[in-house]
Amino acid sequence: MYKIKEKPDDFIVKEVSDLKLKELGKYAVCILKKKNYTTMRAVSQIANALMIKAKDIGFAGIKDKSAVTEQFISVKSVDKGRLIKFKLKDISLEFKGYSNNPISLGDLKENEFIITVKAIDTKKIKKLEKNKKFLMPNLFGEQRFSKNNVAIGKLLLKGDFKNALNLILKTNPDCKDEIKKSIKKNLNDFVGALKLMPKKLLILYVHAYQSYLWNICLEEYVKTNTKNIEIPLIGFGTEDMDKKVEKIIEDIMEKENVSFRSFINRSMPDISLEGGLRNAFIEIKNFEILEKGKDFVKIKFRLSKGSYATEAVKFLF
Repeated sequence: MYKIKEKPDDFIVKEVSDLKLKELGKYAVCILKKKNYTTMRAVSQIANALMIKAKDIGFAGIKDKSAVTEQFISVKSVDKGRLIKFKLKDISLEFKGYSNNPISLGDLKENEFIITVKAIDTKKIKKLEKNKKFLMPNLFGEQRFSKNNVAIGKLLLKGDFKNALNLILKTNPDCKDEIKKSIKKNLNDFVGALKLMPKKLLILYVHAYQSYLWNICLEEYVKTNTKNIEIPLIGFGTEDMDKKVEKIIEDIMEKENVSFRSFINRSMPDISLEGGLRNAFIEIKNFEILEKGKDFVKIKFRLSKGSYATEAVKFLF
C-alpha cells in the first residue's frame, strides 16, 4: 500500500496549455491557484467576490480538492485591475492576457504533476528507476465521481428530476436558497429549478455517470486484452465499435437499464451527451524521481488531458 494527499502540498497540479493570448479581448485569462478547493467551489467563490455569475467564468478541467493546483480560467467582462488585486484565502488569480473566446472544458494540452508518495516499499522505487516508460489503463479517477455524482447523473439521464434535485441539494449547497425559492413558486417545476444551476455542473454529473460506465467497460476489456484501442464513451451517437467492446457495452447497458437514446435529454437538451472515444491505455510522460527517502518518493510526470494522476500512482505503486 501507499499514501498520497496527506496534505495538499503532497499533490501539486499545473495545467500545460497552448493558449494564444492577446493584449485586448472580451475575456480576461488568469491562472487560478487554489489549495483545498474543488474547481467548482473556487469558481463560485471568485464569482461572488467579483459580483458576477459563475457561468461567466470558463475553465478547461476539474482539478483535485486535496491538492495545490494551477489552472487557466477566463473571466468575462471584468477589469484587469480588479483581477490583479483579487485575493481570497487559499485562492489567487494571476492575470495572463486576453482572449476573444472563453476557456471551455477540454481546452488544455496536458497536466503536470508533482506528487509525494509515502509509506512505500523501497523496492518499488528501484523498479521505477529502471523503467522510464509506462503505459497505464486510462481509468477515470475517483475525483471524477465525488460524492453522489454518479447517482445524480443517472437520475438526470432517466428524467427523475425531483430525486436528482434532492440529491444535489444534499451534496452541493451552493445554489440551495435560489433553488428553494424557485420550487416554492412552482412546486413541481423541478426542471426550472435545475436550470438555475451552472450548466457546467449539471453536465459534470452526467459525465460522471458516463465515466462510470466507461470504467466498467475498460475493466472488463483489460481482463483479456492489451491492445490500445479507442473505447466509446457511451452517448446517443455511439456507433462502429470493436466487436469485443460492443458486447461488453451491451451487457453493461442491460444491467444499468439504459440505452444510447437515454443520453438524449429532451427536457434539458444542454445535458444531452453524444458520446466520444477514449484510449484504453495512456502513457505516463516525462517521468522523473525528484527526491527519495526511507519510505517516500517525490515524483514528477505529465499526463494528457482527461487522464488521472491518482490512477497513475495506483498503477506505478
